[in-house]
Amino acid sequence: MKKVLFSLLIVTCFAFSKGEPRVETYNYGQNGMELVARSNKGVIIVSTYNSKMTIRQDIARKLYDLYLANKLQNNKKITVEGSQADVTGKCIIRKKNSLTAVDFYYEVVDWDSGLKEVYASR
Repeated sequence: MKKVLFSLLIVTCFAFSKGEPRVETYNYGQNGMELVARSNKGVIIVSTYNSKMTIRQDIARKLYDLYLANKLQNNKKITVEGSQADVTGKCIIRKKNSLTAVDFYYEVVDWDSGLKEVYASR
C-alpha cells in the first residue's frame, strides 16, 4: 500500500511540474512615453521600447517607483517584477535641468504562465 501511495505521489509531482519554460522570440513591440509625472525633483518621463502591450503601463509604473526610490542606475540591466510578468532590460536615464527621461528597453519578458519571450531586432 505504501508503494502505491508513493508511486502515485511521484507521478503527481511530474504531472504538475512546470518543466522547462517555452522560449520564443519577438521583433515587434510598442515604443513611446508611458508616464509623465511631476515630483519634487522636477518632471519625470518614463518611456518604454520594444514593450508588450498588455504590461507596458504596469512596468512603467514600477520603473517610476524604482526611480523615486533611487534604485535605478544609468546604462544598467535590471529586472522589473510586474503583476503578469517579470521584464529584464536596459535602463538609460537622461537629465537636463529639471527634466528627467527614464528610457527602458525590453530584452526578456518572463510571463507567469512559463512563457519566456526574447526581443530580437530585425
